[in-house]
Amino acid sequence: MRYSGVIFDFDGTICDTGEGILKSAKYALDAFGYDAPDYTKLTCFIGPPLLITFQEEFGADPQTADALVKKYRERYTNEGLFESCLYEGIEELLQTLKNDNIKIAIASSKPQDYIETLLKRFEIRDYFDVVCGVSFTADCESKTSIIARCQKELGIAGNELIVVGDRKYDIEGAKANIIDSVGVLWGYGNRIEFVEAGASFIAEKLMDIESIALGFYEQTENVQGIFAGKVITVHHDDVTLSDGSSAKREIVEHSGGVAIVGVTEDNEVLLVKQFRYPYKETIYEIPAGKLEKDEEPLNAGIREFAEECGASAECFEPLGEVYPSPGYTSEIIRLYSATGLTFGEQHLDDDEYLDVIKMPINECVKKIMDGEIKDAKTIIGVLKIKELMNL
Repeated sequence: MRYSGVIFDFDGTICDTGEGILKSAKYALDAFGYDAPDYTKLTCFIGPPLLITFQEEFGADPQTADALVKKYRERYTNEGLFESCLYEGIEELLQTLKNDNIKIAIASSKPQDYIETLLKRFEIRDYFDVVCGVSFTADCESKTSIIARCQKELGIAGNELIVVGDRKYDIEGAKANIIDSVGVLWGYGNRIEFVEAGASFIAEKLMDIESIALGFYEQTENVQGIFAGKVITVHHDDVTLSDGSSAKREIVEHSGGVAIVGVTEDNEVLLVKQFRYPYKETIYEIPAGKLEKDEEPLNAGIREFAEECGASAECFEPLGEVYPSPGYTSEIIRLYSATGLTFGEQHLDDDEYLDVIKMPINECVKKIMDGEIKDAKTIIGVLKIKELMNL
């Protein structure tokens, strides 16, 4: 189903505030003489109210726990708050959700003043329709209650909302309000925690949230291997669709590749002409190759350019990514342009036979438009270069 609103947790979901929280918790525990581990081991402080964590995890009585919270804030307000950063891609996700006409809110156990300060610091406050935190004098409010307040302020029915968070408290709070939930794996929780808490979805990537909100997401339930070869692996997956129904997907896994649009000083594109067995046809392509294990795409591009064309370049620039056939394969091709070319010897594989051709860009575009050049990465790369060079 499609959701009308998304309620985000803050710490560990929107913003990586862990360093400041953990160091401030360690500061407070040390000040009161607790035998606390290194601050990196104090992840129990991410998510629930501080007052509760000091009592449940370290056995503090209510009065001592209150004093620990005050000591924590002594450091956090002046230093820890600013040991924070947005997760990469968050602003893009928020803008995308806005473009989809989805309302966005925050429901967090963090004090409201802290949330507002960081939202303004990172210049993302305007994306949020509602922000619900806690007050300094009432910071033991449950996540269930905070989410309920947030829903009321949004004015959206529970079955049209989804709660997104990185800990079980977010999932449990959503369930208590009869709202669907997403556990995210880029924060401080894990898959087992989310499964046990009953998350409706588990997201690995930021942009999964848009897919879930739009009702497009497909949750992998089971993977059955079929074939493992030198270049590809094939598996058969059972997935759950957003409406709860099941489907099967046949997937070809590929490590990905790179392709280089080399341009000479005379505005010629370097192409290779070779026989492609699956099509039983000799075709034009820009030089390209497969990524080796753990290889950086740019390094692979430099290597393939030298091997196939005997060429090197003074400047390589990224041209984006291509999904060659998203219906069944995971392959991603990274495109680069190459300029300032010099030429040496080719170093082809034993089973590789090809010619290198320098073709004027406009002639190359004509062959694309006439259907003579059919390779997808070549069409995209050449047309991008033509646009960028204003030819």
